[in-house]
Amino acid sequence: METPTQTAEHIESMTEFLVSHYSDQLRDIALSSDPKLHYPLFLEFAELVDDNPHLARLVYSNPEQYLRLFDDSALLALKIALEHMKKFESKIGIEKRFIHVRINTSGSPLERSSDTFPSIGRVRVKHRGILLMLKGTVIRSGAVKMYEGERMFRCRKCKHMFPLFPELESINSIVKPPFCPSQRSKSCEGTNFDPVDDTVTRHDYQEIKIQENTQVLGVGVIPRSILVVLKDDLVDNVKAGDDVVVSGILTSKWSHDLKDVRCDLEPMVIANHVRRTNELKSEIDISDELIEKFKNFWSHFKDTPLKGRNAILRGICPQVVGLFTVKLAVALTLIGGVQHVDASGTKVRGESHLLLIGDPGTGKSQFLKFAAKLSNRAVITTGLGSTSAGLTVTAVKDGGEWMLEAGALVLADGGLCCIDEFDSMREHDRATIHEAMEQQSISVAKAGLVTTLSTKTIVFGATNPKGQYDPDQSLSVNTALSGPLLSRFDIVLVLLDTKNPEWDKVVSSHILAEVQIEEGRYVDDLTMIWPLPMLQRYIQFVKGNFRPVLSKEAEEIISSYYRLQRRSSTHNAARTTVRMLESLIRLAQAHARLMFRNEVTRLDAITAILCIESSMTISAIVDSMGNALHSNFSEEPDQEYAKQETLILEKLRGDDIY
Repeated sequence: METPTQTAEHIESMTEFLVSHYSDQLRDIALSSDPKLHYPLFLEFAELVDDNPHLARLVYSNPEQYLRLFDDSALLALKIALEHMKKFESKIGIEKRFIHVRINTSGSPLERSSDTFPSIGRVRVKHRGILLMLKGTVIRSGAVKMYEGERMFRCRKCKHMFPLFPELESINSIVKPPFCPSQRSKSCEGTNFDPVDDTVTRHDYQEIKIQENTQVLGVGVIPRSILVVLKDDLVDNVKAGDDVVVSGILTSKWSHDLKDVRCDLEPMVIANHVRRTNELKSEIDISDELIEKFKNFWSHFKDTPLKGRNAILRGICPQVVGLFTVKLAVALTLIGGVQHVDASGTKVRGESHLLLIGDPGTGKSQFLKFAAKLSNRAVITTGLGSTSAGLTVTAVKDGGEWMLEAGALVLADGGLCCIDEFDSMREHDRATIHEAMEQQSISVAKAGLVTTLSTKTIVFGATNPKGQYDPDQSLSVNTALSGPLLSRFDIVLVLLDTKNPEWDKVVSSHILAEVQIEEGRYVDDLTMIWPLPMLQRYIQFVKGNFRPVLSKEAEEIISSYYRLQRRSSTHNAARTTVRMLESLIRLAQAHARLMFRNEVTRLDAITAILCIESSMTISAIVDSMGNALHSNFSEEPDQEYAKQETLILEKLRGDDIY
């Protein structure tokens, strides 16, 4: 145990560190008007390591004691800041009662060690009592409560006053010491203590549960979860579905006393700092060297850009031969368009949705699995095992209190939700995802809990047709999916396993050849085929760095095509809605991003129309697309595109629309 002199020295060095490095934050806290609020002071652990390694080690090895000392130091540092402001700036700040130092461990040595940054499933007793970091997804968030955090007691014998803190392990009860803790020359040894009036400090308190990311786990491994306690300024900062990195102290608490259930100690983390990583979903590092490689790739294909695009598309699901249209649709869906917010605050989504309808054995599930690998956050589920609660949000009772637990769409917020066997879902379960697909939120009213959760996710569905597919009937009849649901999908591709001897020969040769493509063989030569890690980085880069704007010509072509479809006598009412116009804009923007551009040109508009044409079936104006299953990669894509462009523009001009 430290002597009072050592404690005073540590508080002094902590105060000096805060004043020298975080004077701006202290100044903002001093100028805040409410003295009763709990204020956070964000400290970078990497800076503490550089400035005072000994103190950093003490905070890491005994955070419970030294984080409290840091809070006391912050109050002293605030007094110094107040005096400085009064003397040099002629500004009068307000003294505060509660400041909590929040240690951000990002970029520090703690982040690079498996001992201090384990996965949730590998948390053990050895991690107790150190500053620990955990990464996961919030699956449950409880209500905000209040608890007694600190109370002063007075010894009856020597009148010494000392604070006592509640123990979360014993359900927030305060345990009195066996004898008086006064450190005088002659020990008091008193055993009776009285609480001092008006010395109780109360705190906001919230429990959340975080679960490790399923994508980093092996097959068959059950994702583990752990309880996290948020206090004071940390409460209500995160919600179900958020990706977070929590740094705090591992402790434990007794599980709820239930009949016929053994009472155990459950692991629990008392959070000191919570960092949301939703905006930084990607952990993929994109170096300047890699960006230069992308630029060189496009300069190589400057004269034949579609050949370069097809080289990228060949890397999507390479085990499936051909299927050019599907691979293009997958790429455009994953990249997506730009979200638009008008002056009134109404949002038009930037995420595209894709539905594959096809006969058995046409590779639908393969594309779903590969798309999940390409996305940095993905949830895969099947329609047969998905209920409306499992897809959206569930109300669960925990210890007598109702809580919301996130479902598949909420957990996929900011990423991709793949739903296989879409037709196996019950009708009322399918209806629950309408709001999630268009408004990108889920409104919940369960067990007295009324809230709205964000579901900014891409929905990628796969389904079988209902019986034998009839090309003369509409999609609603062939799939038994309702019109409102079909209209929400930007692209609906039909893969029919029709008789085609040439195609069968190509597929059988591809499967029987068993060509073993060596990993890394094409890493440097991107003109051949792109490996999976490179594709992931490329999609991430173009999504984050390009916001394409429609050119005047592209606007006119998209508008002309939309009006032509609305006029068509064979138009499909479920598909040709205003949503189709929004889909065309999104797909054109996605294609511009794919082509490494910030402007939507005629090429992007025509490609978006060709994608929509592939999914129109009975109301297509270009019959050259044929069955999406048999669409192969062209040897000269730029020349073939020129023919399709001429055909579409002639059709639009022939109808006096363009």
